Amino acid sequence: RYTCVVDGDTIWYRGTKIRIADINTPELSEPECAREAELAEQATRRLTALLNEGPFEIRKQGFGAANEDRYGRLLRILSRDGESLGEVLVREG
Repeated sequence: RYTCVVDGDTIWYRGTKIRIADINTPELSEPECAREAELAEQATRRLTALLNEGPFEIRKQGFGAANEDRYGRLLRILSRDGESLGEVLVREG
């Protein structure tokens, strides 16, 4: 994996695994029920579409926030024109 969407809140970007810091989407890999699987697929498709719409910025969280999660993924905010893509996903449901 080099550059791809893993699920609704995780991507690989140029060989670095990034966890989107300001959102938590349903699990794609091991959903607990059919509805969670459906929502996970929707979030993954929508994140893919958002990222493919054009250039986006990857930035660290605010001062004092963690740099990585417990799995070693970088925690980052993805944004375009000052708007968080995680917040777009939340707003869209």
